[in-house]
Amino acid sequence: MGSSGNGRRDLPIAGGVLTIVGGIPQVISGGVLLVDFFVSYLGCWKLIDLLFLPCLPDSWRLYVLWGSYFHIFTMNYVPARFAIIGGCLVVLGIVAVVGGISAIRGKRFGLSLAGAICALPSVFLGIAAVILVALGKREFGAKA
Repeated sequence: MGSSGNGRRDLPIAGGVLTIVGGIPQVISGGVLLVDFFVSYLGCWKLIDLLFLPCLPDSWRLYVLWGSYFHIFTMNYVPARFAIIGGCLVVLGIVAVVGGISAIRGKRFGLSLAGAICALPSVFLGIAAVILVALGKREFGAKA
């Protein structure tokens, strides 16, 4: 990559963008796993049933929530490991997004590299982000 007009190379910016693009799906997928755990395993579907579907008859509510009336009796539970994995993905995604913002600003190399490493679960984007942030180390903290 070439250098911009102010003498600063664009490697940290590209690495930061890849880190953010890799971190946002982690936050979303981890959030989906957490919501799925809370709704399915902890029985919070009753709260959803009371808040969002109060006017429907019971059989309709079960059909809207579960797809069929008998599905609720044969439903398998969602293991707690889904909540643990979801929580880890959310934390890694948040660190990746914060590290990506830091890399775009060019302020803290350690946080930027940690964010790029936390983006590694999105394999190709994470690897490219780590490489770009590591190669642009000397651009961090450089005076414009």
